[in-house]
Amino acid sequence: MPIYEFKCRKCKNIFENLVFSAAEERKLVCPRCGSHSNQKLMSVFAGGKADCSSCPAPSCSGT
Repeated sequence: MPIYEFKCRKCKNIFENLVFSAAEERKLVCPRCGSHSNQKLMSVFAGGKADCSSCPAPSCSGT
């Protein structure tokens, strides 16, 4: 299911919402302040321990 994280531009509240279309996203209301000015965030999902043995990124710790 398409659950996304959003950040309210007005009160900075971060919340999740189930969104199926761009039209639904435009109607989205911040549950804290009621603002329609929200920004979709890049979400990170858990998938277990990463295998970074071949990762060239200096910030990758492999843990």
